[in-house]
Formats: sequence, C-alpha cells, structure tokens
Amino acid sequence: MLVEYRMTRDPVIISPDTPVAEALAYMRQKKVHRFPVVDNKGKLVGIVSQSDLLYAAPSSATSLSIWEVTYMLNQIKVAEVMTRNVITVDEDCPIEEAARLMRQHAIGGTPVMRNGQLVGIITESDIFDVFLELLMAEEKGVRLTALAPYFKGSMAQITSAVTAKGGLIHALNSFRGESEDTWVCVLKVADISKDDLIETVRPLVIKIMDVQEVQS
Repeated sequence: MLVEYRMTRDPVIISPDTPVAEALAYMRQKKVHRFPVVDNKGKLVGIVSQSDLLYAAPSSATSLSIWEVTYMLNQIKVAEVMTRNVITVDEDCPIEEAARLMRQHAIGGTPVMRNGQLVGIITESDIFDVFLELLMAEEKGVRLTALAPYFKGSMAQITSAVTAKGGLIHALNSFRGESEDTWVCVLKVADISKDDLIETVRPLVIKIMDVQEVQS
C-alpha cells in the first residue's frame, strides 16, 4: 500500500506570517493537530504542530492579563515556532516506510509531495487506521495467534489447511518469532468455529498463543 491511498489530500495549510493566536484558533476550528506551512509562492517552508503553538503561549501561571497574552500571541508569527527542516515523503512511498520515518524522527505526521509540490499529509492516525485494516479489526470471526516454524511453505500450509476446513481468511499477518527459525502468525478467520480452527492449525505450528472469538 502506498501513501497516496491513505493520505489526506489537499491538506489545510497556513502562511508563515499567520499570528500564533490565529493559527491556534484555526487549528481548533479545523480539528487537526498540524499544518504544513506554505509561502505565497506555494512552496512548503515548514510544518507547525499544536504543541509548537502551545509552547509559544505563556504559562497558565503568568501574571499577564488575558489582553496582554492575546496581544503577545498576535505578535508571534508561525514562522518563529514552526519546524523548517521538514521530513517529507513522496506519494508513491510505501506506507510502512512513512511509518518508519515518523517513528525514527518522533513526529506525528509528514507532508506528502509530488514533484516538489505539496499534495497531501499522512499522520499517525492514518497509520493506525491501516493497522486496523491489516488485522481486519471490524470483521467478525476467530482471531488466532500462533508461533510457527519458519521455512518456505509454512504460511501456505496453514492457509491451505484452514481453507480446506471451510474457513474464510480475512487477514493473515506475520511477525518476528522467538528466534530466527520461527515466526508469529495472526489469523482472522470467518465461517469456522474456534475449536475447528484450533484443531486445524495445531499440527502445523509450534504452539497456539491466543484464540479469541471476535464479534466486532
């Protein structure tokens, strides 16, 4: 899956000359947590998050009056608090690479580019939604987690056996096992009982770690 299929297209943007107070109000209005910052030529020049804007505001313990605080926030511009060295991804970037970059740089979102132009934004919420889709969290069925031996054809053995038993596999995901010669598989299967799924999978794995009936 590529970023372009899960990004928010034509994201809400803001000018670097926007006062912090105005940016905060606009962010609350649009119900977002970050804005790409674009200059009057349409060039991406930064990104500003809600925390960036809040850090620019005085502490609640300040002795300033509300009018003084408002005046001060209207003097500070987005350009003074935004991040200038923006981590970006192209729209054809794999979604897992975008997630890796966001995790590596401890950021909650990144602008998406096409030929140097801003076309979208991908956020941690979008990544979270992809995770739910991969596990088919909204589907009813039996969710089984097992530790399996790692060899060519191991996954095929499990899926073939489940299908032969009448199970409809909604999702199959693999994770690192306890050692290099094992892997953890997570199956979400419909049209098969919990007991039948256990009976089918047990001979093909090292151990069944968890089984749950999901009624989402």
